[in-house]
Amino acid sequence: MFQKLVNHNEDISRLVSKGYAIGCDSNYLVVRDIPYLDENLDLAWGAIVAKLVAVDKLRFVQDDHQVFFAGGVPYGIDGTLIRNLGGGPCILALSSAANDIVVQRRFSNKPKVAQKYLDFFEKIDSYVTIISGPAMSLHGADPLTFRVNEGCDPGSVFKVHDTLTSRAEITDLSERFGEDVIAVIGLGGTGSYLLDFLVKTPAKEIRAFDSDVFHVHNAFRSPGRLEDQELGRPKAEVYGNRYENFRTGLTIDAVFIDEDTADLLDGVTFAFVCVDKGSSRSEIFEILIARNIPFIDVGMGLKRRSGSLNGMARVTYFAAASSRETLAKGFAELSDNPDDLYRANIQIGELNALNAALAIIRYKQLRGFYFDAKMYEHLLFDLSDLSTVGEILPDEN
Repeated sequence: MFQKLVNHNEDISRLVSKGYAIGCDSNYLVVRDIPYLDENLDLAWGAIVAKLVAVDKLRFVQDDHQVFFAGGVPYGIDGTLIRNLGGGPCILALSSAANDIVVQRRFSNKPKVAQKYLDFFEKIDSYVTIISGPAMSLHGADPLTFRVNEGCDPGSVFKVHDTLTSRAEITDLSERFGEDVIAVIGLGGTGSYLLDFLVKTPAKEIRAFDSDVFHVHNAFRSPGRLEDQELGRPKAEVYGNRYENFRTGLTIDAVFIDEDTADLLDGVTFAFVCVDKGSSRSEIFEILIARNIPFIDVGMGLKRRSGSLNGMARVTYFAAASSRETLAKGFAELSDNPDDLYRANIQIGELNALNAALAIIRYKQLRGFYFDAKMYEHLLFDLSDLSTVGEILPDEN
């Protein structure tokens, strides 16, 4: 990855050729071995970190004129703070592969005439001159150590660069999904949106299951562009093709999960159940509970009332330690209603997407990515007034 970065970005290649200790981590450019003077005019060493914004899979540009700095406040030879650095204290969490870099502040220095840096070479070179100049003069320190750290995004599941995470400065939070093997059982309206969200989550592995065929009505409540050749083909093939170029660790099988296929769930750490038939849900629940797999079940009920659609979206969490107790509360339908044959199963794309969003938000709360104040076991979204109500996990009451 590092060599590709250097080969396809001339400005970064120039930094390496000049001798800067260039590395990268989580879509940040990292420049180690940056000397500076501390408040006692002693020699200290830091690192400059700058965001990499992907133009495509191989080329990067700057985010803005600012940089992060791992180190203390730099001083000039006269013992005063170096002027024109701006910024202030700042914390930025990089991945565990760069645990030697502890960002403490952000600097902001904009070229007076151009108001922006031409490229990474000009940007880094300028900041090093400002930060390291006094240390170079007083101690003869040299930032050009020619040291290279090639650990760029080790083990990433993505085939494109996750610059969203670096731009939002949440690399440490995203790492909390890294060991998960997630199953999505059912790729109907809600399941297809869930899959779309999960594909963009750095879980180690995602396994999706649906034995049905992709029809026109599926196109109206699933994400992505419709290709004519997708109609009439297995959903597993359709969604597999859509996400093949986005990440590794994704398998989509055209099977129904039952006792005959339950072994496909071996090793799964979390599951989402997205089926609308009670008897199927009941069998899948038993399989997951027997394997001690925590899971979230989703559901939706819409009816015409007073000339309009009304109803609720549901998200129910079955913790591994209390799944039987949750099951006994009857939050989810586990049998088939004979009347279902005579009524329309109304589902709308935006409500499928909302149901999926509520489910993945709840999952990410469980992993500590989002703050969790309520610890919901069961959550209902009421369409009529856009409100949510729910029941809290038993040990949180």
